[in-house]
Amino acid sequence: MKKVLILGAGMVVKPIVTYLLDKDVLVTVASRTRSKADAMISGHKNGTAIEWTVDDTEALDKMIKEHDLTVSLLPWIHHIMVAKHCIKHKKNMVTTSYVKPEMKALDQEAKDAGIIILNELGLDPGIDHMSAMRIIDHVHDKNGKIDEFYSICGALPAPEVADDNPFRYKFSWSPKGVVLAGNNDGRFLRHGKEVYVPTEDLFKNPLQIDFPKVGKLDIYPNRDSMPYIDLYGIPETKTMMRGTFRYPGWCESMDAMKALKLITNDTYDFTGKSYAEMVAMLMDEEDAGNIKGKVAAHLNIPEDAHAMKAMEWLGLFENTRMGRRQDTPFEIVSDLMIEKMMLGKKERDMVAMQHVFLASYPDGKKEVIKSSMLDSGTQETDTAIARTVALPAAVGVEMVLNGEIAEKGVHIPVIPGIYNPILDALETMDIRMEEQFGLPESEIIK
Repeated sequence: MKKVLILGAGMVVKPIVTYLLDKDVLVTVASRTRSKADAMISGHKNGTAIEWTVDDTEALDKMIKEHDLTVSLLPWIHHIMVAKHCIKHKKNMVTTSYVKPEMKALDQEAKDAGIIILNELGLDPGIDHMSAMRIIDHVHDKNGKIDEFYSICGALPAPEVADDNPFRYKFSWSPKGVVLAGNNDGRFLRHGKEVYVPTEDLFKNPLQIDFPKVGKLDIYPNRDSMPYIDLYGIPETKTMMRGTFRYPGWCESMDAMKALKLITNDTYDFTGKSYAEMVAMLMDEEDAGNIKGKVAAHLNIPEDAHAMKAMEWLGLFENTRMGRRQDTPFEIVSDLMIEKMMLGKKERDMVAMQHVFLASYPDGKKEVIKSSMLDSGTQETDTAIARTVALPAAVGVEMVLNGEIAEKGVHIPVIPGIYNPILDALETMDIRMEEQFGLPESEIIK
């Protein structure tokens, strides 16, 4: 029997463990918290739970040597360490994370070791790449060109869940990561012009679409879209924009919080301070009297603006002592959000993804193509985010174990021999993109 090592037991891990155990694979889950690893295994005879921390490199080396393949679901910063052990022992590796330059630099070493390090095999990145490439290759096979391409994804609460707080958001995966991503900047190509969005403007002027069965969703830039022109093989495109979906209300509220320095990683001395006093301090105000009025004036927005209601609901204007000393606004505010905005056990989460293409052909014909996915779940079953992140990786692991992927080195799933079988397998698990061809040009994102 094949043996797979899974590093990490976070909020998206369970479906890959279950999938592999059901395929008669021996699965070891190694986690800092043994009880979390035990919960992943659920007493299955082919499962093993191990308590392990990332600083124990000796144990990591031994575990990797004893398994056929390692799946790293750790924070991305640890993937390089894992990859180097995999190369040393000539063991294949899968991650769901973006390929950083340090990982890309290991390509030749991985080839020399005769292994594949398959990255970005989750949702976003992952399903987005694979479903996009299926359409891009379809258009190119007809001698067509991609003139515009938008790729947008969001992990969201279901509509009936979103309406119980002004942010219209609940966390179903790495809460700190969601908030921290608000400090990214953005870069994309639109209508032939490269656009750079500095972090302070990330949430300003979002685009908006009507998503089927959901309603209006805002779109803000998702990191740097420019490398995907080459990765997707579409040098002809005049638009390449990757974005993130949120319900209306999130961007406005996060923009205000960023302007107040409330999600920065700068360290301050907050000893003895209340939440209101922290806000006043970050605005260089001497005291927290009439903090709501001062914030509205500082932001130049009305006191009854949506962003003001969101911050007040969160508790940022309260005189409650925070009990913090040396700390960052990001840690304090994200902890408040986690306390009030975690997805309930029976509440539905949702993953919405949509690609929008404008394609043109040698005969002069043009069409808009839309490819959309909507998936939902609960913590009692599996959340949508857990399913859509973990199951592509699970199928990829199975393919590597079965020798169905010939490529060696550092890869992402943009090759037909990888993406077609994985997308087909996901459809059997009700994770599918609904594709619409031949739409008029008026259907392109404005």
